[in-house]
Amino acid sequence: MQTLIDYFETISSLHRGLILVGGITVFWLIENAFPLFKFQYNKINHAGINIFFTITTIIINFVMAFILLLAADFAIQQNFGILQWLPEMNIWVYTLVGLLLLDFIGAYLVHLIEHKVKFLWRFHLIHHTDTWIDTTSANRHHPGESVIRFVFTVLGVLIVGSPMWMVFLYQSLSVVFSQFNHANIPLPKKLDKVLSYFIISPDMHKVHHHYKLPYTDSNYGNIFSVWDRIFGTYSYLERGQIIYGVDTHMKPEENNDLSKLLKIPFQKSRSPEL
Repeated sequence: MQTLIDYFETISSLHRGLILVGGITVFWLIENAFPLFKFQYNKINHAGINIFFTITTIIINFVMAFILLLAADFAIQQNFGILQWLPEMNIWVYTLVGLLLLDFIGAYLVHLIEHKVKFLWRFHLIHHTDTWIDTTSANRHHPGESVIRFVFTVLGVLIVGSPMWMVFLYQSLSVVFSQFNHANIPLPKKLDKVLSYFIISPDMHKVHHHYKLPYTDSNYGNIFSVWDRIFGTYSYLERGQIIYGVDTHMKPEENNDLSKLLKIPFQKSRSPEL
């Protein structure tokens, strides 16, 4: 475990970038060879739009990374946060508790709030406009949403009181898990079901991308599925019944146009089209 801690304490931007690119590459190859759904789309064009949003997310997180560092340093130096107030425990348990709490605040909670607050939903909506969910959809976040999620990550670091190595470990896991549960891959149904009791499996997350309520407002988690089950936001839908997208923006000429996607948060709210 100490080797893992040492690695993430000093992990370089290059290595963090390689984790992101490596994950996309692996899942891209798998979903091309064994797709869950055989989409009729221009995969390169679709990936180009999503990679644009991925790059803007990387830039925003890189520019603001010093805030995360300050938050983590403050928590450790001032003995502030949940992890700092808990009794001493085994390092594996300490890490698991920290990751669970970071995932709750930095993924589950912010995601749920984005669905419930209309102003924030306008930014998150861009993620849901994707009608061809694959591994590149993982970081399809409007730059405005990337800032919102960063703010919650900082709050998470302060509330949890996590050291910087744990923050980097959490972010790396979060990226890979998001690429995994968005990937257009068919795990055996029984395996997917078992996994969904512990982590966000592909089938579980794809329900969240069904185009209409109540499914859109469910399965908010990113790494751990425990929060959806505890707070009653878990739902299930058979693979064959899932239709990707969001019922207010189902037209391809709009949800597959970068310039139009960037403008959506600044437009009036719409009623469902379907």
